[in-house]
Amino acid sequence: MIKIAFASKDNVYVNQHFGWCETFFIYEITPTESYFIHEVDASLKQESEVDKLNYKIACLDESNIVYVLQLGPKASTMVKSAGIYPMQSSGETQKIEEVITALQKMMSGSTPLWLKRIMIKAEV
Repeated sequence: MIKIAFASKDNVYVNQHFGWCETFFIYEITPTESYFIHEVDASLKQESEVDKLNYKIACLDESNIVYVLQLGPKASTMVKSAGIYPMQSSGETQKIEEVITALQKMMSGSTPLWLKRIMIKAEV
């Protein structure tokens, strides 16, 4: 199973910037199934940018992928260093359900190398 954290206001759309996200919705997916696990409160305010980003990364609950509306270069580097693959949505109207379906199709078909690496790491 791959664990994905979605930055969302409503658990419907990917509509939050990583650094400003107050709630991450955590899902586990396989090529054929998906499960909503829980939501993580990420609303604690931090003084410095680095502390804020480290806190947000800690909120990802050991996810393999974080899917966000936007992610700055510094945050992207820190997320990757934590072993999490960052992905950006196509816009505020992209639904979590659509993202999960697209990832499942990639997992089932000709899987791209970046996703194969995540699957191996997650032992899917």
